[in-house]
Amino acid sequence: MKKWSVLLISVFMLAAGFIGTAGAAIQVEGDTYAGIWDKYMWRGFNISNSRPTIQAGIDLSAGGFTLSTWHNWQLSSGEDFRAGELNETDIILTYAFDLGEMVSISVGDIFYSLDMGGAEDTNELFATATLNTLLSPNFKVSWDWDAAEEDGMFYSFDISHSFDIAEKTALNLGALVSYNQHCDSSVGDYAGWHNYELSASLDYALTDQLTLSPIFILSSGISSSAKDAIDTETAGALNLTFTF
Repeated sequence: MKKWSVLLISVFMLAAGFIGTAGAAIQVEGDTYAGIWDKYMWRGFNISNSRPTIQAGIDLSAGGFTLSTWHNWQLSSGEDFRAGELNETDIILTYAFDLGEMVSISVGDIFYSLDMGGAEDTNELFATATLNTLLSPNFKVSWDWDAAEEDGMFYSFDISHSFDIAEKTALNLGALVSYNQHCDSSVGDYAGWHNYELSASLDYALTDQLTLSPIFILSSGISSSAKDAIDTETAGALNLTFTF
C-alpha cells in the first residue's frame, strides 16, 4: 500500500504541473531505457554480489516536473537473489527550475521499493544545484527521512563533459566525490568522505531517437570507514535509450 500511495501522490503532483501550464500548449517529453550491467553498483556498494542485472526505467517530464521509475532485475541466481527476480523499483518525483542563466535547481523524492536481503522500503529527499558552465558542476544533498536514525545526510559533487568525436558519436567523461554524514540506514553510521567515481561512456546515435551506449564506472572508498564498508569496484553496461 505504501508503494502505491507514493505513486498516486507522484502522479497527482505531475498532473499539477500539467495544470500549471494550461495557458500554453502542454508538451510531454521523456525517454525510456534498458541496459545490461555486469553488476548493480550503488554509492560504491556491490549490491548484486557481482551478478549481472538488467536496469531499466522511464522518465516523463512536463511543466518542470519529472516522474520516473527505475527497476533492477537479476539475471543469475545466488545466495540472496533468484534469476528473473525484480528486487528494486524506485519511484522518483523531481521539480526543476532555473535561478537566472547560470544556476539550475532540482528538488524531489525517491521512494525505494526493495525486495533484497531483508532491506526495508524507504524514502530519500534530494536537492541538486547545477552551474550551467564548463564541466556542469553538480552539488547534491540527499536525506533519508524515512529510515535514518541519525542525520541521514549524503552529499555528492560531480563534474562531466561531452565531446563529439564523430558525426553520430559522443564521448562522455565524469568524476564524482561523495561525503557521508551518518546515513546509517543505507551507507553507514559514520561521518567522512565516502567514495569517488570515474565514469566514461560512448553515445552512438542509431537514429534521431535511439541511442546505444557502452558505459564504464570505477568506484573506490576514500576514508578508512568507507574502505571498511566498500571495495574498489568496476561496473560496465550496454544501454539502449529511446527519447521522445
